[in-house]
Amino acid sequence: MATQDDLKRIAAEKAVEFVPENEYIGIGTGSTVNFFIEALGKSGKKIKGAVATSQATADLMAKYEIPQVALNDVMGLAAYFDGADEVNHSLQMIKGGGGAHLREKIVASMADTFVCIADESKYVSRLGKFPLPVEVIPMARSMVSRHLLAMGGEPELRLNFVTESGNQIVDVHGMYFPQPLTSEDEINKIAGVVENGLFARNAADILVLGTADGAKVIKPQ
Repeated sequence: MATQDDLKRIAAEKAVEFVPENEYIGIGTGSTVNFFIEALGKSGKKIKGAVATSQATADLMAKYEIPQVALNDVMGLAAYFDGADEVNHSLQMIKGGGGAHLREKIVASMADTFVCIADESKYVSRLGKFPLPVEVIPMARSMVSRHLLAMGGEPELRLNFVTESGNQIVDVHGMYFPQPLTSEDEINKIAGVVENGLFARNAADILVLGTADGAKVIKPQ
């Protein structure tokens, strides 16, 4: 029986087919992306360079000799590859379980095509079972948490964690998002919020889903 890692690997290896050669791409952060980086490194595909969204991603790219480039040094990216903690049938996502969603959203916004890579357990009809990560300026943490509580959520500080941008993360439990785009904007309007993990404005264009029957390529419904 296939394990979750097996399904992640199946999806990651399929996703390499969507990597355009001789172009700049972006690469996200997380366990599924790690399989993608390994598969890309072994594929023989040649790219101009990849923007990494975290130091962990950059380190793994270096191991597989994938050329790196800074986001400030490119005008755009042909494609962006990343995982998701949840993805719905419109290919809107919750991301940020690894705490890199601020950088991920910035890089995703620069890409012509967003390819999401996930195992079938992440594919849901409604977002919100996975807690929503909200990156906050440290001095505003309590104030932001009160706002999130008033919105119906149960905010919980992610202990002993600081993002690579020097901020804290409040994970919001108990909120479902039937209108992810509206919720993304409402939460980002709270003073002190840097970015939240709803990817509705930056929804994926393609979902490569690892299933027990192999990799499936899904477009937004």
